[in-house]
Order: sequence, then structure tokens, then C-alpha cells
Amino acid sequence: MGLFDFLTTDIGIDLGTANTLIVYNDEVMVNQPSIVAVDRMSGKVIAIGEEAQQMHEKTHEKYKTIRPLRDGVIADFTVAEAMIQGMIKLIPRKRWLFNNSYRMVICIPSGITEVERRAVMDSAEHSHGKEVHLVDEPMAAAIGIGLDVKAPTGHMVVDIGGGTTEIAVIALSGIVTDQSIRIAGDEFNDDILDYMRKQHNMLIGERSAERIKIEVGAAIPDLEFPPEEIEIRGKDLMSGIPKTIKISHTEVAEALNKSITKIEDAVLKALESTPPELSADIYEQGIHITGGGALLRGLDVRLHAKTQLPIHVAEDPLKAVVRGTAIVLKNLDEFRYLTT
Repeated sequence: MGLFDFLTTDIGIDLGTANTLIVYNDEVMVNQPSIVAVDRMSGKVIAIGEEAQQMHEKTHEKYKTIRPLRDGVIADFTVAEAMIQGMIKLIPRKRWLFNNSYRMVICIPSGITEVERRAVMDSAEHSHGKEVHLVDEPMAAAIGIGLDVKAPTGHMVVDIGGGTTEIAVIALSGIVTDQSIRIAGDEFNDDILDYMRKQHNMLIGERSAERIKIEVGAAIPDLEFPPEEIEIRGKDLMSGIPKTIKISHTEVAEALNKSITKIEDAVLKALESTPPELSADIYEQGIHITGGGALLRGLDVRLHAKTQLPIHVAEDPLKAVVRGTAIVLKNLDEFRYLTT
């Protein structure tokens, strides 16, 4: 082990639109919303993660909250760097065990451009990343849920994150066919906001839309175990007075229908462009769903009805990608060909 290795700390980062997860010593040490609060005048960061999320949509003229990633890529370069640095500082550790330079493996959407890929690299390097490796999210997700990506067998992974849905057919350590669409958790929230405004004449915030999605979100109206209705508070668009209504999973299924249809179409498009031998494998192995969107009630039933294939929802789908990152990081020499 050389001096460089001794002074470098290994960390894996799932840099997501909605949440950022960091793995260190094979454990997920950080799981925080990808949001930053800054001072409007000075630009100084005053809060990141959960603390900034509590301030979101509640700030006054002195402060503002920024989500530096949109649609899976960096939208605000400076704030993204500050967020990555701040997230790394949240890792609980003994000071003497942690150093100023890092070897990083970061997950990125498979459909991003070279410019967007370079932006991620630059942000990581400016955050003291001495050696930075990028790995495609669907590949990391496949590794994270225990699929043998090196085998001559086709696996289809659908990773529904906050900004993008990544659909990939993987075999022999490579992505054979992939679709990356910018329809995911954020778009679901926007659908709910629009539905509440049009159907209930009520204005709600992003945080309330996220709560609706989590607590009563559904892809189909007919659920075997439906969640109970929840109360949502917002502003009446006619009177401007706060009001409360109840919303059910059937309404959310109606609100999300168009976006889920687009995901279904992308899955079918990926299947259409899959070589026949790999199609045979997928018929046998089924489709694996990961990411926060996999938690949407009834999504597996709906995808099965559309594709007539077995649908497997990953165990703890929110952490599938970061678990895969940890495995790649731990076995970097073995998986180096997967990284850029």
C-alpha cells in the first residue's frame, strides 16, 4: 500500500435528484434530501439535506432553497459542489480516520451527455475527489440487487428515481439496450400538484405532493390492500383561505396515469430493441424494479399486465443503487471496466 492509498478514503455516492446516499465502510452512512439552503445576498450555504428540506417553500426574502440536480443531472454546478462536500462531512467517523482526499464511485443516469458527465466529474474533483469513477445507475442497481451482471444471461432493470427512469437490458458486464426518460418521482409530484389544482381547486406545495405520493400513491385504482385516505391542507384558489380535504389512492392513480403510461411505453420500446436470445432470458427472469418509484403501490401489477412478464420489486429498492456502488467500490479492480 502506497502513501496515496493510505491517505485516500473510499466512498460511494448515489447522487440522486431527490436524495443523495453515501456509502462508507460498506454501510450507508448518509441518506439525505438533495437540497441546499443558501443566503440570497452572500450565496453562503446555511443548511443541506434534511435541515434544508425543512426550510423548503417556507423561506423569506433572505434565504432560498435550491435543488442542484434536475432530471438526474447537475443544474447548479456551484451548489452541487457545496452539497457534495457538506454531505461528506455528515459521515460519522473518527477525525483521525478520515482524510482530505477521496476515491469516489458515483452513479449517473445512463442517458446523460458527455458534458453532463463531465460536470459530475468536475464537482467530485472539486470536492477533494482524487480518483473519481462513474458507473451507470441501472448497472449499479443490478449489482446491488444481486444479479450476476457478468453472466451471459439477459437481465432487465427498471430504476425509477427522482429525476429519471433508467431502463436497461444487461448481459456480459455491459448494457445491451437502454432507455432513459425524464419521467420519475419529480414528475409524479408535478402530476399530483396539477390534479389538486384542477380537480379540487386547491394549491399545495411540493412537500405535500411528496407526502401524498408516499402515503397514498398508487399506479392502479384496484389495490388488494388499499391505504386509508389522508387529509391534506392547502390554499383554496378561489378564496385564498387555507382548507383541508381528504384524498384517496384512486385519485392519485388517476393523477399519475399519463406518466406511468410513458414509463410503460419506454419499457416496451426497450423490449422491442432487445436481441431475441436476451428476450428469451427476460421472459424467464422477468423485470426487476428498483428506485423510489418501485414503492408505488400496484406498479408491479400494472407492468405485468402490460408486458405479461414476471415483475420483481427489489428489497429496499431505495438503496439498491448505492448498495451496488458499495460493491463496485469494494471490488474496483474487478469492476473497473464498468466505470469511466
